[in-house]
Amino acid sequence: MKRIAILISGGGSNMVALVNSMIGDHPARAVLVASNDPGASGLVKAAGRGIATAAVDHRLYGRDRAAFEADLLQHIEAASPDILCLAGFMRVLTPGFVQKFEGRMLNIHPSLLPKYPGLHTHQRALDAGDAEAGCSVHEVTAVLDDGPLLGQARVPVLPGDTADSLAARVLVQEHRLYPEVLRRYAAGDRTPVCL
Repeated sequence: MKRIAILISGGGSNMVALVNSMIGDHPARAVLVASNDPGASGLVKAAGRGIATAAVDHRLYGRDRAAFEADLLQHIEAASPDILCLAGFMRVLTPGFVQKFEGRMLNIHPSLLPKYPGLHTHQRALDAGDAEAGCSVHEVTAVLDDGPLLGQARVPVLPGDTADSLAARVLVQEHRLYPEVLRRYAAGDRTPVCL
């Protein structure tokens, strides 16, 4: 059984989708949900599901990302995870941190990578006149939103879409895609998932 640590920054809807999927014959279980924001409502949701939680407030560290990551790492390493899942974790991790989990850290991103790494993905898709948008799950590397793709889900861009309406439809697919990718990945299968 693979041990999963999940990093969040907010409400944790993708974390909840992952945790809810890890039942029965699933090859993994969540052992920690950690956040860079002590007020993240996802921590309450995780605790309510009996999962250990931790918070390290990045704001207390100013620009010292290494010190923030060192303290976060203590919580993660204490949980001894096999796989680290970023689920709406809104901090860019340093290459040193990423290297510690190379080949066993996943992220979900709300665009069809390699299109639109970084922020404001839905507005960027609309501004470009794209016919479709979606989400991607990838292995994390030191380059932002650039690791090997493990799955994608697509949604059409509809007439009259706003960034918010498009984001809402993409989020539904995120909640389907990420659990499916994690199930395969935890079983040692890195074949990309296409939804």
